[in-house]
Amino acid sequence: MKELIINADDFGLSDGVNKAVIKAWQEGILTSASLMVGADAFHEAVHLAKANPGLQVGLHLTLVQGRAVGEHPKFPRICDAKGLFTDDPVHAGMRYYFIKPFRKQLHREIEAQIEGFLQTGIPLSHIDGHLNIHMHPVVFDILCELMPKYGITTFRLSRENLRSNLAIDRSRLFGKATDAFIFSKLANRCRPVLDRFGIGYTGEVKGLLSSGRMTESYLLKALETLEEGTTEIYFHPGCLPCTEITRRMPDYRHEEELAALTSSRVKGRLKELGIGLKNYRGEVKTYA
Repeated sequence: MKELIINADDFGLSDGVNKAVIKAWQEGILTSASLMVGADAFHEAVHLAKANPGLQVGLHLTLVQGRAVGEHPKFPRICDAKGLFTDDPVHAGMRYYFIKPFRKQLHREIEAQIEGFLQTGIPLSHIDGHLNIHMHPVVFDILCELMPKYGITTFRLSRENLRSNLAIDRSRLFGKATDAFIFSKLANRCRPVLDRFGIGYTGEVKGLLSSGRMTESYLLKALETLEEGTTEIYFHPGCLPCTEITRRMPDYRHEEELAALTSSRVKGRLKELGIGLKNYRGEVKTYA
C-alpha cells in the first residue's frame, strides 16, 4: 500500500504562511505542519492549530535563518546580539561542527525550542528542521539525547531519490546531485541510531531536491513515482502579498504550492491511484 504524509514547513513564520497552512488543511490534502517556535507569527499559528485539532503539528527546528528562543550571552555564541542566527546555512553548518563551545549552546537552544513547543499544549508529533538542519551531525546527536527524554517518536529522515526527481525536472542538476549525495550520507548515519531508539521515519522524503517548486504539475508526476509504504512530501505554501516570505524565499512558488495542495486534479489522481493520506500519528485523512 502507498501512503502519503503531506507536510507544510515554516508554520508560524508569517501571517501569509499561516493562512496557507490552514487553507491547505481545511480544503486540501495537507495532513501536518511544522512549527517555528521563535518566528514572528508563532502565537497566531498556535491559536490556529488549536482551532484545527485534526492538523498534526511537529517542531520545525530553527538554527539558521531565524531567531533563537534560548539565552546565549557568552562569546562566541550561536546567534548575534539581537538573537538572530546567520542566514547562511553553509556557514552555520561549519561553525556548529568545528566550534566546540557551540555544542552546549546548541543543546540549550534545541531543548528550549522543544520546551517552547510543549508549553503550547499542542501534542508534538515529529521533529524536522529549517533547511533540514536537524540532519546536521552535531544537531542530530543532541536530538538523540532529547527525543527520548521528551517522548518524541517520529523524525524526518531527509533523503530523496535523485533519479526519480530528475525524470520530472532536470533543472539545477549539479545542485540536486550534491544535495542528494550529502543527505544520503547523512541519512545513512542517522538511520541506525533512529532504529536503535525506536524513532520512526518514512521510506522517502520528497521536497528536498525541488524545494519551493512543488507545483501541481510536479506533484502529479511525483505521485506516479511513489514506492510502496509511507512517503513524506513537504511543501512551503504561502499567501501573497507577504513581506516575510518574499524577503526570505524570493524564488519560492508559495502560491503555486498552495494551489497544488488544494488542486482537484491532485485529489482525483490520489483517488485513482489508491494512495492514502495520513499523518505521523497514523491518523487517516478520510477525504482527498
